[in-house]
Amino acid sequence: MNRMKKSQGHVGLLEHTPRGPELPKTPTGIRGLDEITRGGLPTGRPTLVCGGPGSGKTLLALTFLVNGASQFDEPGVLLTFEENAAEIASDIASLGFDLPELIKAKKIAVDYVRVERSEIEETGEYDLEGLFIRLDYAIRAVGAKRVVLDTIESLFAGLENDTILRSELRRLFRWLKDQGVTAVITAERGEGLLTRQGLEEYVSDAVILLDHRVHDQVSTRRLRVVKYRGSHHGTNEYPFLINADGISVLPVSSLALQHAAPLERVSSGVASLDEMLSGKGYYRGSTILVSGTAGTGKTSLAAHFLDAACRRGERCLCFLFEESPQQHLRNMRSIGIDLEPWMAAGLLQFHADRPSRYGLETHLASMHQVVADFKPTVTVIDPVTNLMTVGTYADVQAMLTRMIDHLKTESITAMLTSLSPAQTDIDRNESTISSLMDTWIVLANEELGGHHRRGLYVLKSRGMAHSNELREFVLTDHGLTMPAAAGRSPRDIA
Repeated sequence: MNRMKKSQGHVGLLEHTPRGPELPKTPTGIRGLDEITRGGLPTGRPTLVCGGPGSGKTLLALTFLVNGASQFDEPGVLLTFEENAAEIASDIASLGFDLPELIKAKKIAVDYVRVERSEIEETGEYDLEGLFIRLDYAIRAVGAKRVVLDTIESLFAGLENDTILRSELRRLFRWLKDQGVTAVITAERGEGLLTRQGLEEYVSDAVILLDHRVHDQVSTRRLRVVKYRGSHHGTNEYPFLINADGISVLPVSSLALQHAAPLERVSSGVASLDEMLSGKGYYRGSTILVSGTAGTGKTSLAAHFLDAACRRGERCLCFLFEESPQQHLRNMRSIGIDLEPWMAAGLLQFHADRPSRYGLETHLASMHQVVADFKPTVTVIDPVTNLMTVGTYADVQAMLTRMIDHLKTESITAMLTSLSPAQTDIDRNESTISSLMDTWIVLANEELGGHHRRGLYVLKSRGMAHSNELREFVLTDHGLTMPAAAGRSPRDIA
């Protein structure tokens, strides 16, 4: 059911309103995943996590278990068929998870069941009764609310009788449901199927598919919620990261255009440019594109913007895709902008990376995480066109749309620099991203009388009056300066 919601000072927006009560959910504590699933995994029901080797199945399941014990006061049981407790503790210690301490505090119980293919004998009496007894004991011992089985293929290794296997699979999932525990079962992906047996996905209440793919020698991890009984959920593929902080998922489908539109203005750091923007600078939470050929002063203008924001006491984040932070700091000191004190004060943080190091979606997820951790009010991406080397125009536009959507949602003022290959026509790179920008500033560089002259004009600036002049500027040892405009107002057009 769709309902028009209105509030004072806001335009009414169509929002989804559930018809009935929401399905009870158990939060995973994994950044992004709870947003995609609208609250977590189905409480008291089994969820299947499937994927190929190295896709992150075990890590996701263990994070769900550890977060439950440490963040939500929900003890858990891990039934593992591949590694013992000591090996698992060693695997996840680098993520800051102290499994031995949680076991000692009786918040988690680990039961390692060794299954040898050579020792399995199929008979008509084969069942999982012994496993249920062990699992029931472990659940009662710690009062478990969460259970993880890793991985289900090992449990049925060597069984070739499909009738027995399918019967016991159904019985296992029904038993877990009857216990009222929220269970995560990991499974290997099959050939042309989500799982090897092709049955687990049908008896699970939710199915999460993890994928680790390589394209053009660049790897990307993606997650998709294939099924979720009784609940709405995100249905797209979502990039996710596995790093020193664990696993985090980037939801990218929430492009509902519900961003706030603040009236507050922030300085560009250049007084003459502020005058060209109706005398007040950029709107807070807006996006600014600064484009021009090599050597026109794009990075210098961005440095002015960062310096001005830091002087106001704002937290600033700068993504560099062309030079190191040390090189950037040295170069900006040559025009009288010393950004190093702001770094020492914790107001400015650089994040430098080579575009070719990851795929676009991994860059997106990484940037999203850095923004979430540092919580800036101002962000600079310099230069955004370098990302064109690792994706098509459409891919880059999709990636930037998602990034800009997130920045606008957080009311972060963002400046992106773009390298233009030619002085004349608008480059396709810029036309790809210009529609996403609120303000577009073009820098030009021409030779006249044996000297290079730099110029600047505002091509567009939504929602404000702005100058239509091409203003000359110079880069000096005390920053970017503009000679006074002769005989014309900097507020000529809207």
